[in-house]
Amino acid sequence: MTPTREEVVLLAEDGTPIGTADKATVHTTQTPLHLAFSCHLFDGEGRILVTRRALGKATWPGVWTNSFCGHPGPGESMEDAVARRAADELGTTIENLVVALPDFRYRAVDASGIVEYEICPVYTATVASPLSPSAAEVAEWEWVDARTLLSAVEATPWAFSPWLTLQLPALYADPDGEPSGQL
Repeated sequence: MTPTREEVVLLAEDGTPIGTADKATVHTTQTPLHLAFSCHLFDGEGRILVTRRALGKATWPGVWTNSFCGHPGPGESMEDAVARRAADELGTTIENLVVALPDFRYRAVDASGIVEYEICPVYTATVASPLSPSAAEVAEWEWVDARTLLSAVEATPWAFSPWLTLQLPALYADPDGEPSGQL
């Protein structure tokens, strides 16, 4: 069986869609700006799920990160893309999906020179079924206290994905930039 070709939506600097590209070829040392998303998943006890990226990942292999990420396909709603990736990456379903940081955007370069350059709305959701992570995506996973995770990210940012080190403090901050305790 031939693998399905996954496309990402390419964006102009102002966020306007300008085309598509094969996901397998877009992440290089010259990655164009494209559309993505991140999701931070919580359980019934209010803990947040962190995952360690599989060692076979093209960017930031073996690094701890948020629950899951992905790219909506052309014409796919962001909500449908988030639900699809929850199933593909974590083998789970989600509920209570909320966009928490609609305008998040970042550019980062990993140790191999591969660039991530994304407009990446950040979502939160609640897990609705047991986890069964894909080994191709996730090396390890843990449910942790959000404040403990925030402290770890602040103390050792090099151990986490660059997007997590930017997203988590923004999720945790109130409008004045102080910890809100909402996580």
